[in-house]
Amino acid sequence: MNSNTIKRLNQINFENEIWIVYLIIIALSYYSNYLEKDYFINNNQKSKETYRKINTLIFTALVLIYTYFEKDSLTSYINNKNKNNTLILTATTLVLISGIIFLYIILEDTNLETEIAFN
Repeated sequence: MNSNTIKRLNQINFENEIWIVYLIIIALSYYSNYLEKDYFINNNQKSKETYRKINTLIFTALVLIYTYFEKDSLTSYINNKNKNNTLILTATTLVLISGIIFLYIILEDTNLETEIAFN
């Protein structure tokens, strides 16, 4: 195998690990929804704070993952400036920006007034 193939296979292996992180994020999101519901039904302040901490963790992890994909897209774009790489770079940049915005909202919205969804 040539070095490009080995590099791509290593990249795929790392991305497989990211899928495992996504599964953990989904489980945490499910649990945080339970806590949010508990807060609204029972006014449980502990659930509210735990919900906020979990969502902060979730969106911090997502921003890190999005940053990885942004870097990868930027590298592909620099190495091969074509229409598809331009579109991919644009899309990953927008996803990264959205993740940063959601993280900011979670950090600022202490009253749980805004619905934040993992998409």
